Amino acid sequence: MNQYFATVARGLEALAAQELTELGAQFTEIGFCGVFFQGDIELLYKVNLWARLPFRILFELTQFPCADGDDLFEGLQQIDWSQYLTPELTLAVTVTGKTEKLNHSHFTAVQAKRAIVDQQQKQFGARSDIDTDNPAVRVNIHIHQEVCTVSLDSSGNSLHRRGYRPAVGDAPLKESLAAALIKISGWQPNVAFFDPLCGSGTLPMEATMAGLNIAPGIFREQFGFESWPSFNEPLFDKLFKAAEASELGELTVPILASDHNWAVVEQAKSNAVSCGIDRHIQFAQKELADVEAPADSGVLMCNPPYGIRLGRNEDLGDFYQLLGDVLKQRFKGWTAYVLSGNKELAKSIGLRSAARTAVYNGTIPCQLMKYEMY
Repeated sequence: MNQYFATVARGLEALAAQELTELGAQFTEIGFCGVFFQGDIELLYKVNLWARLPFRILFELTQFPCADGDDLFEGLQQIDWSQYLTPELTLAVTVTGKTEKLNHSHFTAVQAKRAIVDQQQKQFGARSDIDTDNPAVRVNIHIHQEVCTVSLDSSGNSLHRRGYRPAVGDAPLKESLAAALIKISGWQPNVAFFDPLCGSGTLPMEATMAGLNIAPGIFREQFGFESWPSFNEPLFDKLFKAAEASELGELTVPILASDHNWAVVEQAKSNAVSCGIDRHIQFAQKELADVEAPADSGVLMCNPPYGIRLGRNEDLGDFYQLLGDVLKQRFKGWTAYVLSGNKELAKSIGLRSAARTAVYNGTIPCQLMKYEMY
């Protein structure tokens, strides 16, 4: 079995480990901002295609002691790079971590590239070109406590970029975080779902994709592993076709979304059209003060502005108070989840939360607050 590492947002490691286990991962172990796991190549393809929470899936090649640049160069030259990289394929190296002597990521990356292309020159008389934006093969170097872990990035672009969202709002929620919040809520596709502050539509779209059993990677143009010399195209085609065949045709309950900004609602509709789920989501332009519960029960989830990037000059305290009043007066029988990155503003909701889950929205520490509306 191969050793893999899934990188995830801070605070979501345990949830990601659960998801990976459900997909067939073995020997999962939680790390910092990620999960170690083992499996075969089929699992690698499957996780890239189906996992909703990770950013990248790294395929570990080797580990070796590494205190300085010479150790790095020699360790990388011990790898037979012809298995993973031929001269006609472009290359990029990303670096995380450091030692006392290897403390500049740019130098580390340059030294790693030198080691790899030097071996190519000796073996083939030719070398890979460097393409930092869209390489055929991306090598990941991670250095921690003077140990270097060398991996191949199997994902390419971050997995949170599903490929369905060309139009985004001013402060978009990452698709992977939206999927995590829905997972935390325990929402099931037989329960109504509503986002009254939908922005570019990420929450209702991720709920719809989960409800219809749509693989989140199915809209991507390419995964990193598709450029590898070892790529098993028939195997991946089989998994891709199985994912397409497993999609459901209909939802039994409504998924709804609204926003006060007409232009933003149109962006959200455009995003839903791009992945073919627009008919499953009811979008509307509506002020928060005019929102009504669309069913007797369901899950309401929203991500109001934190007063950090958006609404800096607005009185967001009144807005949060209005949100609390709308929930209390119009959503009896519902469970509401509010993601807040501002504790002071969250107090203005004026409701007692039944639970709070700490998560990070990028670098912003947040809480997903649960409210049972009786």
